[in-house]
Amino acid sequence: MGSTIHLNIKGTHSMAHTQELSTTPFHAYHLENGAKMVDFAGWDMPLLYNSIIEEHLQVRQSGGLFDVSHMGRLKFTGKDACKVLDRLCTRQIHGMQNGQIRYSIVCNPQGGCRDDVLVYKIKDNDYLMVCNGANREKILSHIDENRGNYDFKLKDETESTAMIALQGPKVIGLLGSVSTEIPELKRYRFTTKNLLIAKVLISRTGYTGEDGVEVILPSKLATKVIDMMLKNLGDVPIVKPTGLGARDSLRLEAGMPLYGHELTEEIDPLSAGLAFAVKLEKGVGENEAEPFIGQEALRTISDKGSGTKLVGLKLEGKRSPRQHMHVLHDGEVIGEVTSGCLSPTFGYPIAMAYIPSDFAGESVDLDFGRTQISATIVPLPFYKK
Repeated sequence: MGSTIHLNIKGTHSMAHTQELSTTPFHAYHLENGAKMVDFAGWDMPLLYNSIIEEHLQVRQSGGLFDVSHMGRLKFTGKDACKVLDRLCTRQIHGMQNGQIRYSIVCNPQGGCRDDVLVYKIKDNDYLMVCNGANREKILSHIDENRGNYDFKLKDETESTAMIALQGPKVIGLLGSVSTEIPELKRYRFTTKNLLIAKVLISRTGYTGEDGVEVILPSKLATKVIDMMLKNLGDVPIVKPTGLGARDSLRLEAGMPLYGHELTEEIDPLSAGLAFAVKLEKGVGENEAEPFIGQEALRTISDKGSGTKLVGLKLEGKRSPRQHMHVLHDGEVIGEVTSGCLSPTFGYPIAMAYIPSDFAGESVDLDFGRTQISATIVPLPFYKK
């Protein structure tokens, strides 16, 4: 999960514009490490430190540290916390186990995607939702509009906490020296640890296609806790700082949707290939979960079939496809690119695009303006461990 990157790049010490933006507890760390900063949903965030390609490959081969503190962190407590989350989320929250995480979509009444989120069950009547930074205010408004008579409390913990992602094949081994429990964590599970005097939430989740963890911790102690977790790295660090540019190319190779690209208010999760995250039986028969907003609309789409599907494209040459490029077949526009890049892992251009669900061809063309380039339709994800 992520949201559109705005490439308003600034120099490493452009403080005048920085004052207009929110900053994370790691802001000084980014500047000290020479990051090129970017205005990302109102936050001053690192786009890259040295090279997007180098940082991308560092994550694929060893490990990367991402500051994702701009993501929204919303705490739900109270006797109806589960019910209101089931009302908001397409995935079933009722029946989750303590320490479990579920990926879900928050829909509008028409079935379009308001956001994609992670829901953590801490214990009964105590949940955490992580949403995209660019959508936090929208989701807060959506929750307020749909409070109904549910008995729950909502606390926005985005400012009081920080969040990092440690991703890559060598990360889990590194963190095993911090806690023997971390290597035993299953995917989409989390544990809570006490480091220094800080309570730290560590989850086996990520947005890169690699193994790794995401860590939520108090803002005031964030840098000290991370120093403790990554101490004694040696002369060749296993984990290096990684910017949002590499995070985008990594998730694209992994076939993961990005809000504002593969997911929008007009795109439903079934068309986006996210049927696994949609429980159309909520509140039906013996199912005790609250039906979710947009459920009837998605039930209709499911019955009639979606008109579009999300596909992977592998291109010839080296030119990188971009969002909104037309997808052509026999000279006619049949779809649109949502994301694309020159894959650092594979060395050829890749893209995701929406095309008609009944299209049965094996190849299409992309409109690059003065020229068209052939693309082969391939299964998603492009990259899988």
